[in-house]
Order: sequence, then C-alpha cells, then structure tokens
Amino acid sequence: MPDANSIDRLAAAARAARAVAYAPYSKFCVGAAVLLDNGVIVPGANVENASYGLTCCAERVAMFAARTQHAQAGIVALAVSCGADDFMHAGDHTRMPCGACRQVMVEFMAPDTPIWIDGVGTHKLSDLLPTPFKL
Repeated sequence: MPDANSIDRLAAAARAARAVAYAPYSKFCVGAAVLLDNGVIVPGANVENASYGLTCCAERVAMFAARTQHAQAGIVALAVSCGADDFMHAGDHTRMPCGACRQVMVEFMAPDTPIWIDGVGTHKLSDLLPTPFKL
C-alpha cells in the first residue's frame, strides 16, 4: 500500500486534472490520477462529447494513458476527484467511479488496490466491484 505522502501527491494530481476536464455539457468535471509501481503519477480528466456515449471518464483516461506511456509498470493506487469545490462535501458517497470504470480497473489493478475518492475516503477495488466480469 502506498504511503500517506504518495496518496497526498496522487490526490493533488487528481484535483489538478479535474481543473482541466473538458465538460462543456454537464459541467461535471472529474480528475483522476494513477500511481505506478515505478513511482510515476499519470493524470487523466473526463472528456465529454456532444454525443454523450462517446464521453470518456477521467479514470479510464488515466489508466489508458498509463498503459500506453508506461506499458511495463503496474498501477498501485488510483485517486479520483469530481464535482466543483463549491459543492464538494465530506461523506458525499455519490461521487463514485461508474461501473464501466470499475470494470476497467479490474483489467489493470489487483483486487486490493486502494482507490481514493475525494470527499469519500479510500476503498479497495474488490470492495467497489466484488464480482467483476472475467475471461
């Protein structure tokens, strides 16, 4: 498990990524960041499209960028920050990764990987998706 300093840096990267999200339709900005086993942090932000089905979540952007930029590195933690600072509040459990992102997490992360969610806390991936689809 990453140390507290690593989680703090990861959280800051997710919040910074949220600031550059492209969300002209929903105005709901999301930032994410993954920590790799080589110490690198890779951010991602949601990117919306007028055809909503083509929108890509911040978590998947970060995971896919990590995979393409650091193919040999594993993901050891993920942080997510969403919404706007003026309506974020502690304990808001509706600010969770979507089901599609959780399934992609299973592809690239171990079940005990910590997922830090701004305003919510930390969960293990296996808690977020206890029975994932697998081939």
